[in-house]
This record gives sequence, structure tokens and C-alpha cells, in this order.
Amino acid sequence: MLTTSSFLTLLLFGCLTGVTTVLFGFGGGFVTVPVVYGFLGATAHGDGAMHVAVATSTVVMLVNAAWATVAQHRAGRLRREYLWPLAGYVLLGAALGSLVATRISDTLLNVLFAVYLLVTIADSVLRKGFLAVTGDGAPRPLGRLTTTLGGAGIGTVAASLGVGGSVMTVPLLRRRGLPMATATALANPLSVPVALAGSVVYALAPAAQAHTGRLGYVDLGAGAALLCGSLPAIAVVKRLGGRVPDRLHSAAYVALLVLVLIVMLVTRPGT
Repeated sequence: MLTTSSFLTLLLFGCLTGVTTVLFGFGGGFVTVPVVYGFLGATAHGDGAMHVAVATSTVVMLVNAAWATVAQHRAGRLRREYLWPLAGYVLLGAALGSLVATRISDTLLNVLFAVYLLVTIADSVLRKGFLAVTGDGAPRPLGRLTTTLGGAGIGTVAASLGVGGSVMTVPLLRRRGLPMATATALANPLSVPVALAGSVVYALAPAAQAHTGRLGYVDLGAGAALLCGSLPAIAVVKRLGGRVPDRLHSAAYVALLVLVLIVMLVTRPGT
């Protein structure tokens, strides 16, 4: 059961999750996974902390991404040609990724999460096309191979790590010539199929140990506290969409990934 201080801490980070959902399309995974992971490690129920963190993150991400998608649609920032059929292949990959995650060890899942962050940061900084749009700036369509195999790959990796896929879809769309505001807006609806498939699999996972306050691997108390902070934050921050300078927006995206990696490396159950 959550204490008052634990609830307030999760509420605060939930607010941060709402901010990153709107501005970066994260949906919550890169904030909630380290936070829930550290929170469980500080309690007597740290066993399987990484699996519970990923599962709880996935449920929070489902609600956040769906809510943000509605807000972005109303603001006219979504472009259908970049959403479908990519979202369908992301959903297929997400179902596979969620099943894989329930069958690998907690330690390996933690390592994979850190490696995923490192690769993404390096790719964003070292390869042209992310920090600043190259070429004539005209958006280019997604190719068939990118839509099919790329979409399935995004779904598989994202669902297995509980991060929604925005860290792959945003760079992908960015390198197609889209501004950061549009790329991050599209990341929210593309995170919904990942979160939906993952939430179902993690909630019904037979390998999860029975525990009061959990549905499968999902920690209901932690998830509720995070959502109490994130949903109001989304409602407020959605007004900032499109107002952040493009270069600053992309640099802040990378900086946040670096911060999350640092937090993940220093926050370990039992330490």
C-alpha cells in the first residue's frame, strides 16, 4: 500500500510524465519505468521490479497517449498518412514484444532498457537529420519496408521495454522532414497500439506472482498515483504544442534521454 510520501512522489513524477507526453510523445515510459523501478526497490516487494515497472508504465502510457492523441487531433497536428497502416504493424509487433518481456529475466530487461537508451542517444547525436532537418525540409512519405518491418520492429522493442516506441518513431518521422512538434504529436497515437497490447499481456501474465494491489505485473496503486499527476498536466501543457523552437525541441529531447539513462543506472532495487 502506498504511503502519503510515496503517493506524492509518484504524483509529482506523474506531472512530469504528462509534460513529456505532450512535448516529446513519450507517453510516460521513459519517466515511469525508472521511477516505479526505484520505488519498488525501496520497498519490501522489489522482486521482479523491472517487470512490474515496465507493466505499470505500459498502462499509464495507454491512458496518457490516448488522452494526448485526442488533444493533438483537436489541435490539427496529426497526419493520417504517417499513422496508417504503420499503427497496425506496430500493434502486431507490440503483442510479440509483450510476450517476450514476460519470459526474460529482470536483470536482462534492465540491461536492454539501458542499451536501448544508449543506442538512441548516440543515433540522435551522431547521425544527421534529427537535431536539425536536412535537405529542402519537405516531408517525405514512409516507404513500404519501413511501414511493415519497421512498424513491427518498433512495436516489438517498445512493448518489451514499456517505452511506447516514441523514441523510434520520433527520429524516424524527424528524418522524413517533419518538424519536432508534428513528429512528437504523431508519437502519441502510434504509442496507443503498443500500450494496448502490452497492458493486456502484462495484466494477464500467468508468470506474475500474486500480490495485493497488482493485476498481473501491473501495480495499480503506483499507476493511479502517476495518472493523477499526468492527466491534469497534459491538459495544461497541450497549449504549448508547436510553440517551442524546433532546434531547442530536438536538443531537449536528447537531453531528457540522457537524464533518464543516468537515473536508470543509479536507481537499482536493493541499493
